[in-house]
Amino acid sequence: MSAEEEENAADLKIGDEFLKAKCLMNCEVALILDRRLEQLQQMSDDPTNQLSQVFEKSHQYVKRFSRYKNQDAVKQVREILSRNKLSEFELSVLGNLCPETVEEAIAMVPSLKTKGRAVDDDAVEKMLNDLSLIKKFE
Repeated sequence: MSAEEEENAADLKIGDEFLKAKCLMNCEVALILDRRLEQLQQMSDDPTNQLSQVFEKSHQYVKRFSRYKNQDAVKQVREILSRNKLSEFELSVLGNLCPETVEEAIAMVPSLKTKGRAVDDDAVEKMLNDLSLIKKFE
């Protein structure tokens, strides 16, 4: 992206480094940090050994805002969103915010309706229904 172009997430103009990056949903980060916490606890012989404040705060944040809790549900969410050829950014926004209607999804991720790559409303609705089923049965 040239310096003259303005970044705009609504149009997926988020910079080349972000377009190529792997974005994670909060629930995925929570699983990673849970595993890391377990490793640190197993490796530590010293019960007074404390985690960094950044680790603790990050862990608290992603646990609080994770919409999906178990590993199977998290995998299913990523699979459902990936089927629709969403960018990593779009996938993580929808996975984190969990819109309930097509209108909410488009308001949160306007690039779903970008000219030339528009995802039709029926596909978005099916995707949202699949996600709500995962949440319901989790």
